[in-house]
Amino acid sequence: MIVNQSLRLRPAEPDDYDRIVGVADHWWGRPVSSILPRLFLDHFHRTSLVAEDGDGLAGFLIGLLSPSMPDAAYIHFVGVAPRLRGNGLARRLHQRFFDLAAADQRTKIKAITSPQNHGSIAFHTAMGFTVIGPVADYDGPEVDRIVFQLQLPQ
Repeated sequence: MIVNQSLRLRPAEPDDYDRIVGVADHWWGRPVSSILPRLFLDHFHRTSLVAEDGDGLAGFLIGLLSPSMPDAAYIHFVGVAPRLRGNGLARRLHQRFFDLAAADQRTKIKAITSPQNHGSIAFHTAMGFTVIGPVADYDGPEVDRIVFQLQLPQ
């Protein structure tokens, strides 16, 4: 499906934090806002994205260019308003981030999710990511994660 072209994608701003954290728990249907601290939009807003439409916030992607791995970029969190799911917005946000990373000569995109997040695993697989895991104790004792990696074309 093609997402409504009236959606506007733009770089995030620090002031977007309150709107994003204000919908995160509702959009996920469970508490997730604790894994989205303000520091991501204070320090990585230029590599994060916001999608808006006539109804307001439509989606977002929180991403960064790794300061420690010069070939890597990392997607920390992606959200799409429930009213817009299945329309290609998540794919569009990811593609825009891939383009941003490639423009900075990044060749790898990384991300993680919990093993229970079957929707995320299916989405990343469909996007061409390599799926590794679950990796035991990835985020500490008994906190397993699925690790995703995508090699960008050069």
